[in-house]
Amino acid sequence: MRKLHLPDEHKHVFKEVLRSLCQTNACKFFRGRYHPKKRNVDVVTGTISIHPRGFGFVSLDDPSLYDKDVFIPRHLTENAVDGDRVEVEINPFSHSEKGPEGKVHTVVERGRTHLAGIVHEFSRDGTALAYVPLLGVEHQVSIKSPDEKLHVGERVILEVLQWGDDKKETKTCLSHKIGHISDPSKDVIAAVKEYGLKKEFPEPVKKEAALFGKSVKQSELKDRQDFRSWEIFTIDPTTAKDFDDALSLSKDKTGNYHLGVHIADVSHYVKSDSALEKQARMRCNSTYFPGVCIPMLPPSLSENLCSLKPNVNRLTASVLMTFDSNGSLLNYRIVKGVIKSKKRFTYREAKEVLDGRKKSPFAPTLKLMEELCLLLKKKRYERGSLEFSIPELRVIVDENGTPTGTEFIPYDITHQLVEEFMLKANEVVATHLSKEGLDLTYRVHEEPSEERMNEFVSLANAFGFHLKEAPSPGDLQKFFDEALQTPYGTYLAISYIRRMKLAIYSPANIGHYGLALTHYCHFTSPIRRYVDLVIHRLLFEKPISYSEIEAVAKECSEKERISEKAERNVTLLKKLRLLKQMVDEEPKKEFEVVVTKIRSFGIYFEVDHLMLEGFLHVSELDDDYYRYDERSGRLKGSYTGVAFFAGDRFTVISKEIDLIVLEAKWKFKKKRKK
Repeated sequence: MRKLHLPDEHKHVFKEVLRSLCQTNACKFFRGRYHPKKRNVDVVTGTISIHPRGFGFVSLDDPSLYDKDVFIPRHLTENAVDGDRVEVEINPFSHSEKGPEGKVHTVVERGRTHLAGIVHEFSRDGTALAYVPLLGVEHQVSIKSPDEKLHVGERVILEVLQWGDDKKETKTCLSHKIGHISDPSKDVIAAVKEYGLKKEFPEPVKKEAALFGKSVKQSELKDRQDFRSWEIFTIDPTTAKDFDDALSLSKDKTGNYHLGVHIADVSHYVKSDSALEKQARMRCNSTYFPGVCIPMLPPSLSENLCSLKPNVNRLTASVLMTFDSNGSLLNYRIVKGVIKSKKRFTYREAKEVLDGRKKSPFAPTLKLMEELCLLLKKKRYERGSLEFSIPELRVIVDENGTPTGTEFIPYDITHQLVEEFMLKANEVVATHLSKEGLDLTYRVHEEPSEERMNEFVSLANAFGFHLKEAPSPGDLQKFFDEALQTPYGTYLAISYIRRMKLAIYSPANIGHYGLALTHYCHFTSPIRRYVDLVIHRLLFEKPISYSEIEAVAKECSEKERISEKAERNVTLLKKLRLLKQMVDEEPKKEFEVVVTKIRSFGIYFEVDHLMLEGFLHVSELDDDYYRYDERSGRLKGSYTGVAFFAGDRFTVISKEIDLIVLEAKWKFKKKRKK
């Protein structure tokens, strides 16, 4: 500063400027000197999402800087946690097809002031230590001595006093308790707190929803096409209450099919800048837990006035499509309508009708739907789309949230026909809006990287299949058609899906790899997805700016991931509760498992009937000394010659079930005889 020869009256001001620059990280004060921050690498800002394994991805404030999120290795996340706004230094030598890589330089703004955790243990001096799922097992969290006594297993909301990292504890104080881990009725409440979900609706939102009444008014039918005399019905899960979509189908004398996909007209009720709209955008989507739904819209709309219930007038946005006898689209119309659904089918009931096990006046239409569905599927396969007929495992819970069992929901023809018709409606709407020259929220999906595809090919071949390198979509579909006929098919399909890149919303249309479509969007579920509501507005109201579309796409993609994490963790907890019930009733109960992955240090497997992942360290295989054969990918016993390989089966017994960290430990029992 002396070399600048500043007048005395300016020196004070200059020092204040330097201090201000330090506060904004533009320079640093070190050893009595101010040093400008080095800018020989790109420095960007964005919001970080932390994976359960510790690494993270930063979604940039300015997405135009890079075409992918920035990957942050686990050891370079510093003390950033999920949802923090961070400043990241890009590693200029790390760019690959996976995208840029960097390290967290500074946490600009914390994404939260409170954490949800569970009291895990007490230190020697009596300080309560909590396990916070958001931070992981290795991150120690201490709780400042509260006025009320704490117990191991209590679920707590903690106010952060000082952030730490893997080497330094995070210091907190107790905000409030939300029950004990042994109480399943609090599972969803805990998840709501942990993931920052919104459960209750503010009074202004509920009052606004109540203004619409409980039924459609005659005045609301003006300028709408009247479909109330048409044979229209819904097909949904048994537990569903929010019926977004209804179907109609007929076939004329020339062999053409006339398909109607009728979607709840949510945009009629949820207007731009209303309290309802702001709340829906804050939530972005409904979140579905076992036995509980946290809706995007108040129940008076989501379960009543917008839901396409039978025998009542309901407002719709309808896509009317005509297909020739081969399933090729001839023409379409998109109109506002009013329907009166004739029937509420469950998937199970519709399947019984198709199988001839139950009589119904709608049987001919269901048969016709099956016919058109198969034509559309054939065309989808021909263009390179993949389909995985994976049964869904549903955890059944009672009114208290206690799991009572599981149920596999088959991906049968009734599920397939609904999906095919929704896919086609979404494709038609996306293509239509694109032709109109409008910016929109596309649903896009990049193709998997070469590295990830090679990993999957190796896995498939380890299970005894023959999948060639760089398989075409046709090769993959042929493989899955064969694999899904075996006990390993579901696991392989899930493994492939996990290796694929995530589908996201974007204003930039790069196509949808999984569906092999050039144009695709989400239009068919506006009751439970905000982005669908935006598409409805684009169809019937004024255009939306690119910047606004970009913001919506980013927000909805992020909230979708958060909901998926919350749903996955609560479902895992319910599975572990069910496992604990089984073990409590029969302590030595044996569980059959299938090997999913072999490593030099142990075996990864999946427990049958629960779709629960497990791991056995090689030291747990105490009947022999096992060595890993890298060439064959097997663990082989030195004395017995017994080998473990991907797809192999054996039995285990439960050694420990930890509901706090969501982990089950196992003991090897015996290998299944062939």
